[in-house]
Amino acid sequence: MSRKLGVSEEKILALDDYNKSSLFSTAERVALEYADNITLSDRDVSDELFSKLCEQYDDDAIVELTAIIAFENCSSKFNRALRIPSQNLWRRKSK
Repeated sequence: MSRKLGVSEEKILALDDYNKSSLFSTAERVALEYADNITLSDRDVSDELFSKLCEQYDDDAIVELTAIIAFENCSSKFNRALRIPSQNLWRRKSK
């Protein structure tokens, strides 16, 4: 899906190290950190992180981003609980 939207495979593969990768803009790194902190149970969105988010995005964008992250988390938990397998929407290109 991301590839169809113009995201390079290199960038997709760099997601695990987004905070160190030069492939991601500051806004993208902040959004990904926000997503991690919402998603991972042992984390929370600190005031500092929320301030960084507000520097990069307006209120409407933050609400939309939060809704998308929450939906994806809900969908993931729902599918896992019901044993719904991945739809394999992304596959690494063969070389």
